[in-house]
Amino acid sequence: AVSIYGMVNARWIRITPYQVKVEKQAGDLDSLKIALVADLHLGYSVGTAQMRQMVDKINAQNPDLVVIAGDIFDNEYEAIANPDRVAEILSGIKSRYGVYACWGNHDVSEKILAGFTFRSAEAVERDSRFEVFLENAGIHLLEDEVIEIDNRFYLAGRKDPDKADKEKENRLSPEELLEGLKPELPVFVMDHQPDELEKLEQAGVCVDLSGHTHAGQMFPGNLFVRLRWENPAGAMKKGDMWSCVTSGAGVWGPAMRIGTDSEIMIINIKETERI
Repeated sequence: AVSIYGMVNARWIRITPYQVKVEKQAGDLDSLKIALVADLHLGYSVGTAQMRQMVDKINAQNPDLVVIAGDIFDNEYEAIANPDRVAEILSGIKSRYGVYACWGNHDVSEKILAGFTFRSAEAVERDSRFEVFLENAGIHLLEDEVIEIDNRFYLAGRKDPDKADKEKENRLSPEELLEGLKPELPVFVMDHQPDELEKLEQAGVCVDLSGHTHAGQMFPGNLFVRLRWENPAGAMKKGDMWSCVTSGAGVWGPAMRIGTDSEIMIINIKETERI
């Protein structure tokens, strides 16, 4: 009975709203709504039905910006039953400023066993089909890149440290990535793994948008993740920065969730006056 519940629960995506208050800046953020998703893990366990549900629920929220914080794929492109159809479904996401994504540690073409991959001394060759898929889906990839949106805010996307290591690539530090930006505009950063909160806060980030943890996915993992991550799920204030970590819209390994939910995190930005 618990196993059946876990399988059904994993496929039902919930909306979890958060209100994040930031200091008032020149960017005028008081009406900004961000839809944050991550860890789709498109492949054997997640496909057209779950993505259709996710897209419909995102669109019902009428967000200004949609962010996909990594692990879009589950390593094996061939595991996606109908990639063209899935990309077409994702292209239906509607938002004022578009859909943006960064890579995660599973967005690497490797063989996978029960959710686990095995490191090699050789550099992993990048699968170009991943990027073509994102283009077809209308998803803008930011890979150690920053863009200015509507003269209101910056959005940055970081490389994932594990993916960069496997592909033998360098990864910019928060200071290097955000160097030279207008100080009056707030900065949002997509960073798949919520591991460098202090460094990001010191670099002047306003909101860090992450996934990766799955909130533990299955009991008792939902209890143990707090030993590994400062913010394993939800919204947490870190100095002057907010860390927002979604439990993910898909699953890793077994297609079950017990003690956690698949979710779309809706972040409503509210401004407060500077003191």
